[in-house]
Order: sequence, then structure tokens, then C-alpha cells
Amino acid sequence: MSGGTLTARNDTLYAGLAILGLFVLMALFAPLVAPYDPIFQDAGARLMAPGLAHPFGTDNFGRDILSRVIHSARVDLQMALIGVAFPFVIGTVIGAVSGFLGGLVDAVLMRLIDVILAFPFLVLMLSIIAILGPGLGSFYIAMALVGWVSYARLIRAQILVLKNSDYAMAAESLGFSRPRVLFRHLLPNAIAGSIVFSMSDVVLVLLSGAAISYLGLGVQPPTAEWGVMVAEGQSFVTQAWWITLFPGLSIVVLAFGFSLIGDGLAKQLGVNG
Repeated sequence: MSGGTLTARNDTLYAGLAILGLFVLMALFAPLVAPYDPIFQDAGARLMAPGLAHPFGTDNFGRDILSRVIHSARVDLQMALIGVAFPFVIGTVIGAVSGFLGGLVDAVLMRLIDVILAFPFLVLMLSIIAILGPGLGSFYIAMALVGWVSYARLIRAQILVLKNSDYAMAAESLGFSRPRVLFRHLLPNAIAGSIVFSMSDVVLVLLSGAAISYLGLGVQPPTAEWGVMVAEGQSFVTQAWWITLFPGLSIVVLAFGFSLIGDGLAKQLGVNG
């Protein structure tokens, strides 16, 4: 695997980072840039179309859509990044250990992965959240329990190849401990593909988080969150299209940004899709 050159122009990566940076800044400075309180209700401003006072319009409670979209970036970015971080770490460790040790340990872990993959992803997610109860904590636990399998399979496949490489055998012949060989020599060379995959996975997690909230099992009203906003606006889509359009568009743009970062990283790290 060849690494990308740091001096090479990578417009795809820069464009994705620019989009992500915009949303990060929006989330960090939400109280400063949002024109209104995201949960403030103004009965006299119900269902106002986009205009000077409310650039994105208002919803059926008179809440400013622009302010809610801005504040929602905090929640949705948190869901996307934390929802990927736990599966990434868990799957990386399990996959690395499974591929390196082999034998019974590998067989048991691979059968566990097969069992999890036998269930549709979203159905399994909904089942876990329904048992634990609605909320972000339940969403993170469900993602950690379900999402690690893809990372485990990716890392395992790489470790199975690399553990027979010359430098791995040389490290073992020098008397290095097995954990050191695995985590200091093999894993750093095996993890590039998982890093690239995580950028695609974060899109799935972002959409899953919005879908879970849309179904009422994730973020709970009146907290501003894009999936919740889409759900709240679906009854008014014919007369107040802006309630669902702007949060939906935010999901699409942020997901597009992560996809660009994934493509750019694949090019930079020399990882084939």
C-alpha cells in the first residue's frame, strides 16, 4: 500500500474538510450566530414563510427554523462522530486480536459477527433502542453493539496478510512481545482502510441518527435536531415546505462533506475503494 504525497493537490479532501469545518463552526458558535432561541415559541409568527425576519421561515409553534437548524448541528455532529468512534475502536481491537491469534478465538469471533450480520442493521438498532429506551445514550450503545462488525472484518483481513510479512516475523524473532508486534507494528499498517471506511460509515450513522430521531426514539423534542424537525414538519409539508426542506438539506450537505473527505483520504492514503 502506497501513501499519498502530502504535497499533492487533493481538492476533494479540501472541499470535504471545508464543508465539515463550516458545520463545526456553526455548532461551536451556535448561540452567537443563531438569531433566536431555538425553542422559543411565538404564536403570532406561526408558519411564516422565509423572509427577512426569519430567513428559513418558522414552524407550527412559531420557532425560527434557521436557529433550530444551526443548533441542531451540535446534536447531529455529536451523534455522527461519537456513533462512529465507539464501533471503530471496538471493531479495530476485536478484528486485530482475532486475525492475529487465529484458531479458536478467531472462529468464535467470526461466528459472532455472522450472527450480528444475519439481522438487518436498522431493525437490530431499533430493537436495542426499544429495549433501552429512547435517547442519545441508547443510540450510542446500539451503534457500539452493532456497528463494530464492519471494522472488525476489515482489520482482521489486513492483519491476516500482514502477520506473515517479513517485518512482522523479524519483530517476533527479535523477541518483541505479541501485543507489541500487533499494536506497534501490524495495526498502524492495517488501519488506513478502516479510517477511510469510517468516513463512509459516519454518513450511515448520521442518517441512522436522524431516522431514529424521526421515529421518536432518538433526540426528544423540544431539543433541536434535524430528524426531529423533519418529523415535526411532515404534517405541514404542503403548506410550509420550509420546515422539512432546510433540516433535510442540512443532512444531505453534511453527509456529502463526509463522503468527500472519505474519497480524499482514500486518494491521500493510497487506499483502493
